[in-house]
Amino acid sequence: MKIRKLNIDDLETLRDLSIQTFKETFSEVNTEEDMQKYLHENLSIEKLKSELENPNSEFYFAENNDEILGYLKLNFKDAQTEKLEENYFEIERIYVLKIFLDQKIGQILFDKAIEIGREKNLEYVWLGVWEENHRAIRFYEKNGFEIFGKHDFTLGEDVQTDLLMKRFIN
Repeated sequence: MKIRKLNIDDLETLRDLSIQTFKETFSEVNTEEDMQKYLHENLSIEKLKSELENPNSEFYFAENNDEILGYLKLNFKDAQTEKLEENYFEIERIYVLKIFLDQKIGQILFDKAIEIGREKNLEYVWLGVWEENHRAIRFYEKNGFEIFGKHDFTLGEDVQTDLLMKRFIN
C-alpha cells in the first residue's frame, strides 16, 4: 500500500470517494435531506477544487494496486476550521471505504498525518469528531488524543456537536 499526495487531476476521484465514504459513515443516522444538502454544499467539484488549490491544505489517497482505499485531508495555518496557535495543524478528514475499515487503513493515514506534522516542526495535531461517532472517538483516544473543547457542525439543517480533540506529536 502507498500514500499519495493528490493534485488537481485527482479532483473527480476525490469527489466520488468523498461522497461515498461520507454516505457510508453517516447516512444511517441523518436524514436524506440533510445529507444531500451537506454533500451539495461541502463535497461539490467547486468546493473540493478550491480546497485542493489551497496551499495550506493537503489531500492524500491510500492506494493498493491502483485501488483507492481511503483518504486524508490536512489543514495548516489559515486553512484550519478553527483559529488555533501557529504550532497546530488539523486533520479535517480521515475516511476509509467501508469494505476496508478493519484493515488498519485509518491508522496508516493517521500515521502519515503525524509524520507530516513532524516534518513541518509542528507541536500539536487537532481535529473535530462528531460526539455520536463513538468508533472514531475510540480510535483517536487510542492514538493519544484528549478532548479540549467543542464546536458546532452543521449537516444540512441539523446543527450537531463536534468534540475538539488534540495531541502532542513530538
